[in-house]
Amino acid sequence: MSELKETIRADLKTAMKDRDKARTSAIRALLAAIQAAETDGGSRHDLTDEDVLKVIAREIKKRRESAEVYTDNDRPELAEEELKDVPFFESYQPEQLDDAGVDDLVAESIAEVEAESDGPVGMKQMGQVMKIANEKAAGRADGKRLSSAVKAKLQG
Repeated sequence: MSELKETIRADLKTAMKDRDKARTSAIRALLAAIQAAETDGGSRHDLTDEDVLKVIAREIKKRRESAEVYTDNDRPELAEEELKDVPFFESYQPEQLDDAGVDDLVAESIAEVEAESDGPVGMKQMGQVMKIANEKAAGRADGKRLSSAVKAKLQG
């Protein structure tokens, strides 16, 4: 079992003892998502810390997208409800890269692809650059941020 999952379970116990309903609810939702990922595909398998981080990122993204839809439809109370778990989830993620960090990571990724292809990199190689950038980011940057940064570098 992953260390991160154990930490989340321990935090659930602490939140329950402290009678922190918001934190307890958020952690239960996260553990349910992790359990669903473990049983995905019909057979049970333990997730690695990296897999658990992917589940956390996916849950954050889901909630932000739902909140955006609610906001667009003039339902701010529902948007707020969707976003209330996000800070609890983010506490389990590694420290996020700032814009300069993302730019540096993208530049390194482009340099690696240029070295492999022996020439300048264009939009045709965006997939290769994104693959390397995602590996380097390791959960420290949202895929949308990485994609935007890669596009900006490759186009201009």
